Amino acid sequence: MTKNRKFKVGYLSLVISGVLSGQAVAQDVAQQSDIVKNVTNSNTRFDSAGVSQSDFGGTGLLQMPTARMARSGEFNLNYRDNEEYRRYSVSLQLFDWLETTVRYTDIRTRAYSNNTDFSGDQSYKDKAFDLKARLWQESAWLPDVSFGLRDIAGTGLFDSEYLVASKRMGPFDFTFGIGWGNIGQSGNIKNPACEFKASFCQRSDSYKTGGGQFEVGNFFHGPAALFGGIEYQTPWNPLRFKLEYDGNDYSHEASDFISSRKKSDGKIKQDSPFNIGMVYRVSDNFDTTLSWQRGNTLMWGFSLHTNFDDLRQSHPEDVPPVYAPVHSANGTNWQQVARELDEKAGYSNADIYADGHQVTIVADQDKYRDKNEATQRAATVLANHVPESVGEYHIVRRSQRLPVESTAVDTKAFRDVQSASIPLGQPEPVTQRAEPLSDINGQPVLRSEPSRLTYGIEPTLTQSVGGAESFYMYQVALKGSADYRLSDHWSVGGAASLNLINNYDRFNYKSPPNDSSLPRVRTWIREYVTSSDLLLTNLQLTRMDNPATDWYTQVYGGYLEMMYAGVGSEVLYRPFGERWALGLDVNYVKQRDWNDIMRTADYDVVTGHLTAYWEMPYVDGSFAKISVGRYLAGDYGVTVDLSRRFDSGITAGVFATKTDVSSKDYGEGSFTKGFYISIPFDLMFTEPTVKRGAVGWVPLTRDGGQMLQRRNGLYGVAGEIR
Repeated sequence: MTKNRKFKVGYLSLVISGVLSGQAVAQDVAQQSDIVKNVTNSNTRFDSAGVSQSDFGGTGLLQMPTARMARSGEFNLNYRDNEEYRRYSVSLQLFDWLETTVRYTDIRTRAYSNNTDFSGDQSYKDKAFDLKARLWQESAWLPDVSFGLRDIAGTGLFDSEYLVASKRMGPFDFTFGIGWGNIGQSGNIKNPACEFKASFCQRSDSYKTGGGQFEVGNFFHGPAALFGGIEYQTPWNPLRFKLEYDGNDYSHEASDFISSRKKSDGKIKQDSPFNIGMVYRVSDNFDTTLSWQRGNTLMWGFSLHTNFDDLRQSHPEDVPPVYAPVHSANGTNWQQVARELDEKAGYSNADIYADGHQVTIVADQDKYRDKNEATQRAATVLANHVPESVGEYHIVRRSQRLPVESTAVDTKAFRDVQSASIPLGQPEPVTQRAEPLSDINGQPVLRSEPSRLTYGIEPTLTQSVGGAESFYMYQVALKGSADYRLSDHWSVGGAASLNLINNYDRFNYKSPPNDSSLPRVRTWIREYVTSSDLLLTNLQLTRMDNPATDWYTQVYGGYLEMMYAGVGSEVLYRPFGERWALGLDVNYVKQRDWNDIMRTADYDVVTGHLTAYWEMPYVDGSFAKISVGRYLAGDYGVTVDLSRRFDSGITAGVFATKTDVSSKDYGEGSFTKGFYISIPFDLMFTEPTVKRGAVGWVPLTRDGGQMLQRRNGLYGVAGEIR
């Protein structure tokens, strides 16, 4: 994407004229620069409240979008409510040029299904996913320009495409665009694409196909309309007003709403194409909005927002070690060094090797997720106790008793920086560098004997959103896990879940899905969750090895997850210094019997995947994971997982799986997709930790494209490339 393109008309005119002296040109260029600066200042002067969300989620006016983008990392939870619809949406500014939105529309006047025994009195919920990409960034003379897709891969009830421009002039922000589909339903202009081909004048109804597909054949088809609006930022920063001209006339939005005021064959009636509203920023994280729309409808809502780039951990009591060398005539006290490495740098169970030239520590890091911080703390501890004659420290991080990464510290450079002895005007030297794993030099001066038994208890939340029986189904449980290390390579471990509260008894999808011909590999979820309050979810024997530099392997067998037992193996190649890694897993599994979780049922399958991990260039924190192979239902296909890690450590990602199963055989939804957010716990806790929690969303649980949920995948053990 193009970033920060500036087209200074005044400067070009000076160059083209070619008649001014060099001094005059310089003066005029300076004047043009001042003009640009003044325009920019006048714009930002009225932008202190930032952008706001539309009724559909994502930056916009009311019903209509704008070309504006929020700051990278901006996260919004939105709710809007009127007589026909409740809209719940989540919007994330994934990059400064890309906005993503997931939305549920509760059509409150329509039943979820005609079978009340199945869906009760629940109203219909429409799922949708939106994208908006900026094509051109606003300059002093040119507007922001963005292209967007609304309700892609959903039912298509509100599917739209649009091209929109926004330009700010002082406190006013003007928007003008053209839309197709739902946004362009009024058809106030002829579709320009019809000039190229007559078929562009017609648009099919996506919802008739069952939804879940990318209806590319509908793009820019059917009615088109111009839309626009003005947003006015008042001198009182918390308050802004919005006026828009709506491109939709709502004639194709059947809400089954009947009243004496709006009765129109079940259709929504529009008395005016103009909508007007206001947004009030209650606090830095809370907006509320009120508007009058269609000339007859009141809309109210609110938005909760934060920025993933701005969130920071706060551990006031976790003070880093101070550089204060203390040398004892009795030599280095390695027991004290190991204790301080654990307490002050998070390196536990340290094995230490030393000679006259270097010191190497091999230890687990279970406290600091920032590698640089952990290395800095460990180097300070070593510098305080190790003689200055030692030239290098080597800090090797270990995971599951396997060495996974190494960092070298130049002790002279480190001491010079810590003692502030760098000559004035000279840059600080590089004190640490990543290095490939190698054989350890030096004699062992301390060997730790870690506890063979480790265990933990933590709360877990299993949830399902958008189901027919209940919009939100959940299970809150306590998960207990324990591992016993038999040797450096062999371990036995397991996990159990104790149900505290759930509403999965509403999940009455007991018969096989009548729209799918696949084996039921995941849609038995109700039977497993409700089979017992105490459920053994994992019990397996595992061997892990590091057979060669950059290579990791494991073999395992037992109850591998809640639904499957079996045996498997995995190999991972993660070359040092590269942005990529490659892994392969192969598993033979049998379905566990939910009536007796210690036994297995008849269904078995061989499943496995070749997976590529790639830290993508150019955009910080962007990551791709692509898996190709065979899934639990015996289908073959590919899963693409794209994610972005923000400065706070929060990771947001989307994934989609497409297999050789047709959309018809797959059933409702057409293919597997979803998104997730992974949150470091140290953003919420008072103590630093490397543990994380994840919240995911999958619109439907189906049987196609389902992977085995393996414990301790090698990529997680060996550590991320990034």
